[in-house]
Amino acid sequence: MFANLAASIKQFTVSESVNFQKLISRTLALTCIGGMYLLLPLLPLLTTILFWRVKYVVQYGQTIKKMLIHIKALNEGPVSHYFQDVIGKVSSIPVQIQGSCTQCGNCCMDKRCVFLEAAEEGKYQCGIYHSPLRRISNCGSFPLNAQDIKRYSCPGYVVVQEVPIHWVKKTPN
Repeated sequence: MFANLAASIKQFTVSESVNFQKLISRTLALTCIGGMYLLLPLLPLLTTILFWRVKYVVQYGQTIKKMLIHIKALNEGPVSHYFQDVIGKVSSIPVQIQGSCTQCGNCCMDKRCVFLEAAEEGKYQCGIYHSPLRRISNCGSFPLNAQDIKRYSCPGYVVVQEVPIHWVKKTPN
């Protein structure tokens, strides 16, 4: 019995491991999205408490409409990306990224983030930018890789070159 288990473990390849991580990431994402739909009536109150911004409760109806748009946008990939690439650190070849934010709003789920606010003509800003919760989210890691830049057609960041990682075993002196 243990010999069969050991053989099964040896057959578990890296690609199967990555596929398993993708399955877990997608399951966590669907659970998160489902939870948001269940909590939808309470989300304006919860966001007001979390971010100390009364406007989410004062503008309850508008916040609910924006939350529905936000949740739909999250379901298109950002939550899976968060669980797989940000927390799981399963990313493709590391790249060197240069540039800065142009405040276009593209990375904010193509301007569908509930927290995105218009700043001036064609410019946007994050309504919860200084929150510690924002820093541990997808937002705090953008751009994580070349796919992030491509996904949102970001005009402010570019991939300079791919930089392979080489591990060198350090020998004791």
